[in-house]
Amino acid sequence: MLDLIKKTMLTGVGLAGLTKDKVEKLAKELAKKGRLSEQEGKKLLDHLSKKSEKARKDLEAQIERVVKKTMKKMNLATREDVLKLTKRIKKLEGALKDKEGARC
Repeated sequence: MLDLIKKTMLTGVGLAGLTKDKVEKLAKELAKKGRLSEQEGKKLLDHLSKKSEKARKDLEAQIERVVKKTMKKMNLATREDVLKLTKRIKKLEGALKDKEGARC
């Protein structure tokens, strides 16, 4: 029965959206209704918490890859690009001021 509940949870709810609180609440409700022993409830809680966190991290990484790929296709500057250019501009402005000061 525990495996059936795991499979149902993993496919039906979507792990990336499960928060730790929701997982704990569900496991406690199932244990309270007598469908799971306390040990099975703890085991389910631990399993779902780990899977949920992994799914969330995987989803974040995937979104980051897609965003970077999209920005590259659109030829948009990243924050790093803008910071590098800002640094370069400040350096050139300083060199220009030094050069103008030397002329006077």
